[in-house]
Amino acid sequence: MSAAPLTVALLGGGTVGAQVARLLLEQSADLEARVGAPLQLVGVAVRDAARAREGIPAQLITDDAVALVARGSDIVVEVMGGIEPARTLILQAMSAGSSVITANKALLAADGGTLYRAAEEAGVDLYFEASVAGAIPLLRPLRESLAGDRVLKVLGIVNGTTNFILSKMDEEGADYADVLAQAQALGYAEADPTADVGGLDAAAKAAILAELAFHTRVTFDDVSCEGITEVTSADVDAARDMGFVIKLLAVAERTEDGAGVIVRVHPAMVPRDHPLASVRDAFNAVFVEAEAAGEMMFYGRGAGGAPTASAILGDLVAAARNRVSGGRGPGESTYAELTVRPITEAKTRYYVNLDVADRPGVLAAIAQAFADNGVSIQVVRQDGHGADAGLVVRTHLATDGALSRTIEELRRLDAVKEVLGVMRVEGEAGA
Repeated sequence: MSAAPLTVALLGGGTVGAQVARLLLEQSADLEARVGAPLQLVGVAVRDAARAREGIPAQLITDDAVALVARGSDIVVEVMGGIEPARTLILQAMSAGSSVITANKALLAADGGTLYRAAEEAGVDLYFEASVAGAIPLLRPLRESLAGDRVLKVLGIVNGTTNFILSKMDEEGADYADVLAQAQALGYAEADPTADVGGLDAAAKAAILAELAFHTRVTFDDVSCEGITEVTSADVDAARDMGFVIKLLAVAERTEDGAGVIVRVHPAMVPRDHPLASVRDAFNAVFVEAEAAGEMMFYGRGAGGAPTASAILGDLVAAARNRVSGGRGPGESTYAELTVRPITEAKTRYYVNLDVADRPGVLAAIAQAFADNGVSIQVVRQDGHGADAGLVVRTHLATDGALSRTIEELRRLDAVKEVLGVMRVEGEAGA
């Protein structure tokens, strides 16, 4: 005799929601075998119930999300996005006894603690593998597979739109604005691309990764965030000449004393022989460095309806199995309570591109500005152009604060006409 069906309510019927519904319906027999009970989709909440949704039976569609949640389904899947009404609906679902699967990175990064507490109080599960890096199994390894290890650093490409843009700038020598328009035409970028190109999407994901990796509450506001809008073709060319490629990276790392964590998102130069340098187009990849396990890289499709739905279905199976067995999934782990430190304390190497006067003594004055702020120069490249010269400097390891003070001093020098570009360097040995 088979077990009673487990009911599933779906909040959101867009690109991802439609794929979740399709997989639930098409793979029902396999899912039942894996769970130990049938999964029954009982409703799909959308904004416009009058519009047909390909692959979703019309009788399942509703525009009353509140009523659907109130039915107390065994599992509620939220793929609406945004903070509200998603947060209210998730909390209502948990209060009604539903376990929740969500892909809502913005909500988790802004107020994940509230969701965790609600799940604990209601005795239900909260899963969110699809919130970071689409189909790539990343959060579960951090939360479970590496639970016995000590994670030191998480470094990766977690936004496909920016990776597509930077890849095209590198491969084709195109300007940022031209490639952004191409990305929008192909559907990789939204009409308003601010969340992607401004680094906000990556920052939300970085907060989620950091909390799982370091067992410390980290929110979106704790992440230092810089997008790619200021990256120029000159920066890309300079990186190429030095054997680097530019990537928008999310970085979360323990401080040297082990008592803090720094979380940052920004463009960075990566050596071309580093595995992240070969991650092209809209793919994602994340490096994890742990004390015992060493270095690992997770790679795959970081967005899209079907890839994201794959991660959601994985969580759905886990939550459903817990319902059948009476078990519970993992809750929030913030026991470490590391201090979130500012980016000024982060240590890395830097690239600085200067437009300077081409006259004797200029290089000495610039070198002195670096030395006065405790920043050691590794490489200098100078090109003369009549009365002007281009000067590219790469540094040894230094704190972000020291580099910022150096840049301020350089801007005050008469010999420096303009600071054209400043970028961090990641992925070098010792960096």
